[in-house]
Amino acid sequence: MIFATIFTIVFILMSLYISKRFIKKLHFKKRYKNYLNYFLIINIFGIIGYMIFRRYPIVPNEIYFLLSIPIGIVFLLFSTAIIYDIFSYLINTNIKDEKRRDFFKRSLDIGSIAIAGSINAKAMYNAKHIEIEKVDVKIKDLKKPYNIVQISDVHIGGLVDKKFVSSLVKTINTLNADIIVITGDLVDTNLIYAKEALNELKKLKSKYGNYFIVGNHEYFHKVKNIITYVNSLGIKVLENENVYIGEKNLGFNLVGVYDIFGHSYGSYKPDIKKALNNKQNSPTVLLSHQPKYVEELKSTKEIDLILSGHTHGGQIVPFNLLVKLQQPYIRGLYKHNNTTQIYVNKGTGFWGPPMRLGASSEITLLKLTSID
Repeated sequence: MIFATIFTIVFILMSLYISKRFIKKLHFKKRYKNYLNYFLIINIFGIIGYMIFRRYPIVPNEIYFLLSIPIGIVFLLFSTAIIYDIFSYLINTNIKDEKRRDFFKRSLDIGSIAIAGSINAKAMYNAKHIEIEKVDVKIKDLKKPYNIVQISDVHIGGLVDKKFVSSLVKTINTLNADIIVITGDLVDTNLIYAKEALNELKKLKSKYGNYFIVGNHEYFHKVKNIITYVNSLGIKVLENENVYIGEKNLGFNLVGVYDIFGHSYGSYKPDIKKALNNKQNSPTVLLSHQPKYVEELKSTKEIDLILSGHTHGGQIVPFNLLVKLQQPYIRGLYKHNNTTQIYVNKGTGFWGPPMRLGASSEITLLKLTSID
């Protein structure tokens, strides 16, 4: 309730900015401005409905879709309004001739509305298309190559349903995975509503097994129950522990920790010392939902590669700029230090509106090979 209330208030304030600093300044007839303001009000009610039904997705998907879109629309209109404000100021201060100034203002008005509409349509199109990101990673002392397929932040619930997950599984099964890892935020609704989609994950195929770690959103929906159910699907949940992948002396350690949200939750806290306990003397891959967990580690010398998610790559530009304030890495492969690399998956599903702009949904195919 606290999150939903704050979230709604923020979007109401954004809508007020759009109305006062964008719509009010448009060189449109008053009735058209009123229509745009009514549209904003409808969007606010849509956001309130979304916050209610995101936890209990009992409405048809068509309605849930309509309720989720306003979040993206308001955010992108807010971004457009800020840009409009800047250009409007530049026109007013730099163009002295009244006729020229009026021409540029009207052009800015029409252009801003057209661009805002086009961007929203493009963002919805992007969310429906998942890209396969192929990434080559060199690992010291790795005895043989391995293919790891990573998905993250699927956010099952509402629009991410059985049909979505079934299609996702079919794509993954074409990638010849040695292991499949799911790096958190798999479930984003009451477990009872997620089971039908989760059951599709039984069909995942890999040589050495499928693995999962919890993300922060699992804590919102009874994390213990989710862990138990995912384990029942034949997907091993790594709970501050490690497993050995591959043939003896030819494989690597796969380590998984709880999410750092466990510190706030009061249990299911990440414990890297426990997770690394009794691991074999082989290369080590760590699954950690949030990239910033790396900042909690006193040393990463025992870890060759960290696989994370959480950021969604920003999901919608320019939100990625805000994500950067909280996370050290946003998307892609980074060299954290001389011993450790980190890869951040942009997310396979989406949170909130079915929109992505500047950050495509992804399935990652990591090809691990030894350093020559």
